Amino acid sequence: MALFKRNSDDPGLKPPNPDEDAERQIDAEELVVRTRPRSGLAEQFRRTWSAIEALNPDGAPRSILVTSAVPGEGKSVAVLNLALAYCERPHSRVVVIDADMRRPSIEGYLGLERRQGCAEVLEGRIPLDQAIRRTSEPGLDVIGAGDAPENPTKIIRVDRLKSVMSGLKQRYDYVLIDGPPAHVLTEPHLIGASVDGIVLAVRLGSTPKQVVEETSQHLEAMGGNLLGVCLLGAEVRQQHYS
Repeated sequence: MALFKRNSDDPGLKPPNPDEDAERQIDAEELVVRTRPRSGLAEQFRRTWSAIEALNPDGAPRSILVTSAVPGEGKSVAVLNLALAYCERPHSRVVVIDADMRRPSIEGYLGLERRQGCAEVLEGRIPLDQAIRRTSEPGLDVIGAGDAPENPTKIIRVDRLKSVMSGLKQRYDYVLIDGPPAHVLTEPHLIGASVDGIVLAVRLGSTPKQVVEETSQHLEAMGGNLLGVCLLGAEVRQQHYS
């Protein structure tokens, strides 16, 4: 697994300009809610989001970690499509945090330059306000992964995470976090204990059932609230209605 970290000769990432990406269009093919809004896949993400809210109608979880058991399940694509589905609602506000500091991808899918972000906030190197970036999608902001430290686990402290979540929930309706795979890494378990709920992304026909079960048990044992599974890779039969 690749770890993006800065060497001694690298000055590191620059701080983001909050408005530098406000005009950059979101056009990644995988983000179907934006690029193919009338497709069956886009509708499935809308239904998944509605299901998350329906789990707790009196106080729906407002900070949600999306993780997977192993790499390559599609969790980053899932978290961005879920965020875009929510942003279709009037006056909605959601922020997506890339907490996968070993393999950051959120900025890449959105066509953004990598900047300082989650790592620097958790290390106390930049304030939370400085890490937030606007996108061209109304209501959608992002916080990139930033420069990965030598050991990302060391900078993830539950008290600091809860403080960051509290600050973000005062500004946004929802905080969605793209976390690293949970079966082999410690970070998702620490993040999961600091948020309102966890969604586990699972690719059909790829992840062994035993691995999914073990990952679910570990997340819950560490104090995480597992909301359910987002099944990816299933065939969606196109049904047109007009």
